Amino acid sequence: MHQYSFFNPSPSKNVPAGSIDALAKSLSDYLATEQVNQVRRAYYYAEQAHEGQNRRSGEPYVTHPLAVATILAEMHMDAQSLMAAMLHDVIEDTSVTKQGLSNQFGDVVAELVDGVSKLTRIEFQSKAEQQAENFQKMALAMAKDIRVILVKLADRLHNMRTLGAMPPDKRRRIARETLEIYAPIAQRLGMHNIRVEFEDLGFMSMHPMRARRIRKSISTRFGNRKKAISSIRENIENCLTEEGHNANVIGREKHLFSIYTKMRNKRKSLKEIMDLYAFRIVVDSVDSCYRVLGCVHGLYKPVPGQFKDYIAIPKANGYQSLHTVLFGLEGVPIEIQIRTQEMEEMANNGIAAHWLYKSNEQEPKRNSSHARARQWVQGLLEMQERAGDSLEFIENVKIDLFPDEVYVFTPRGDIMELPAGATAVDFAYSVHSDIGNSCVACRINRRLAPLSETLQSGQTVEVITTPGAQPNPAWLHFVVTAKARTGIRHYLKHQRKTEALTLGRRMLERALASMDEDLAAIPDKYLNQLVDSTHAKSTDNIYEQIGMGNRVAYLTARQLVNLRDEIRDDDEKLRAPLTRQSMVIHGTEGFLVNFARCCYPIPGDHIVGIISSEKGVVVHCENCHNSIELSSQPERVVPLSWAESIDRDFSVEMKIEITKQRGIIAVLATRVNGADGSIEKISVEDENPKISSIHLIVGVRSRVHLANVMRRIRNIPAVIKVTRERN
Repeated sequence: MHQYSFFNPSPSKNVPAGSIDALAKSLSDYLATEQVNQVRRAYYYAEQAHEGQNRRSGEPYVTHPLAVATILAEMHMDAQSLMAAMLHDVIEDTSVTKQGLSNQFGDVVAELVDGVSKLTRIEFQSKAEQQAENFQKMALAMAKDIRVILVKLADRLHNMRTLGAMPPDKRRRIARETLEIYAPIAQRLGMHNIRVEFEDLGFMSMHPMRARRIRKSISTRFGNRKKAISSIRENIENCLTEEGHNANVIGREKHLFSIYTKMRNKRKSLKEIMDLYAFRIVVDSVDSCYRVLGCVHGLYKPVPGQFKDYIAIPKANGYQSLHTVLFGLEGVPIEIQIRTQEMEEMANNGIAAHWLYKSNEQEPKRNSSHARARQWVQGLLEMQERAGDSLEFIENVKIDLFPDEVYVFTPRGDIMELPAGATAVDFAYSVHSDIGNSCVACRINRRLAPLSETLQSGQTVEVITTPGAQPNPAWLHFVVTAKARTGIRHYLKHQRKTEALTLGRRMLERALASMDEDLAAIPDKYLNQLVDSTHAKSTDNIYEQIGMGNRVAYLTARQLVNLRDEIRDDDEKLRAPLTRQSMVIHGTEGFLVNFARCCYPIPGDHIVGIISSEKGVVVHCENCHNSIELSSQPERVVPLSWAESIDRDFSVEMKIEITKQRGIIAVLATRVNGADGSIEKISVEDENPKISSIHLIVGVRSRVHLANVMRRIRNIPAVIKVTRERN
């Protein structure tokens, strides 16, 4: 047992609230003198680092980390968490580095601060992506140390308390993010008090008028019902005293956001939502919980089907309590929660209630809130590895963050917890990803049932698997757990990738065979040179791109053969890289080539090819704005040149400004036909009462042919101007 001499931060009895002295005084109740002094030192370090910085409200910036540390102190968090709270913004907002923090306060505190810090050096495409990236980083840090999320929640809570200084649009954005991400995380970690405050503050920022009206109505109704509430509490207390129970009966009030959510989801009026009484009974032992339950059931008749035993089967976040609903006076329902003092602390502060870092224990107790939290974080990491991008990951997290639960049994009698609406496929993936991937059928309570059937609490679920089976894409329409959704998507992506790789290699072999070449006979050094010149990741990546239609097999084969012909060995070493040989366009290629409609290239123009997943190779003029924009992606750009003799027509667009005359279109058509051109499309725009603009798409063989057509058109007396159009 450690003996500590506690430190009184100030000899004065009147310590100002909201100061480091006030915090130190409260910390001395549960931390050693040395640890309190470390927290003080972190405060002065943060004060110096943030010197000259103010919050939007005008206060010195250091008041924010001090308030965050105070929130954690109320939960009796350890000294390292409090130091991280003091320093959580110095990496992001000052010149202090992570290494500097590590030197001053140790690696653990530095890692905590780094985990809480936001990503500031990455350019994001959208606020949603920034939010997702921030949460991904936080998830990784949480895996190393779960205290990261507790510091982050305290940071967000103080920001929400001081949100009034923000402009309305930023206030709503932060409030929405809090309601969507941080409030559910607080609930997942069992931190009821923080979750309720998050929800009410977020609700008041998102919908201030609705919040004010609901609060006013609650105040009015509570005043009218005060006598009835006192009467019910007195009846319950008298009953418990007669039975010899030492219990504390507390009246419960529903918080604003809970009332608003029920009104919106259940489409009920405030009167219907509020027409019930709610009490919490806190006792000294688990045995007393069940005895008190019998006592209140004897006092008031219970409502059938409304009893829930979360002591025998705790919620995922460690919450434990007995819930029951009784018929009260005049049939008004009475909600009762019965729990021990330990369960009460756990319900309010969750994972922080029994913080293991307070003692010398390094491993969490089995089935403790800490173990549950770590299990959830490990699930987050698994989702993160399998998700395609950060936005898909955050979508899965939102699905996973604490819906209502159902409890089902495995054939061996183990309890599995799943969200409401879960199916046998969700159950299979909860057991193991391999079981989910290979499941083909299920038995629910020993009867064969569809995989899409919604599970109910108390059912026994058995999954039937078959080796070689694979997930069905249709499962994505009915699974509800993030783990199942991520597992199915990951398997399907991997399967498509494998199939595309095999198909791409086969297509390249076929394209080379048409040139009397054999892929197996081409040395690896030429394939590696192709990888480098096309900026691909690997040879397999080239095969995969061909198989998925993002690269043309015939063109890749030509590039490979050209590279082999270009590169000559010199003492078994490759000479300096040579320029890429251009591909010749005949206009009658046997593979997919399209001519761009933005610049209408014709023989004689300087051209370049752009690889498109939908259209193969698209031929553009070199000075076309689209080809210039795509030149930053060299792996998609292919050098092209025209063949010496081409016998086909190519479309080109012209704009003709002409004086309005009767029959002028017929004259234009005659001149174009006389020059062996063919009109493909014609449109007329009236610029003013006297002049028209005619857009003409004409088929020509080359630039020389186009010049001849344009000369004939210029010779028409009514023509003012003829130009070739390039969008």
